[in-house]
Amino acid sequence: MAILEDWTEWKNTLGNAVELGENIGMSDNTITNIAEKVGTFLANNVDPRNPEERLLKEMWDASDINDKNVLAKLIVRITAK
Repeated sequence: MAILEDWTEWKNTLGNAVELGENIGMSDNTITNIAEKVGTFLANNVDPRNPEERLLKEMWDASDINDKNVLAKLIVRITAK
């Protein structure tokens, strides 16, 4: 997956997904919950392909459920357009 190899492309793709969710009326809480599920899936199933993704995986793996929620919110925030 080329998208996972480039940090800027990854952020832009996630930003587009967040924007789509907002446009169809999803609440911030719903978007964060989805981001948390995506984060868990990626951490469990996808090898990081750049330094930023490795750092995110390391933080995700070290986090409890509350920390993961905060990380998901932050990821949504940094990818928002």
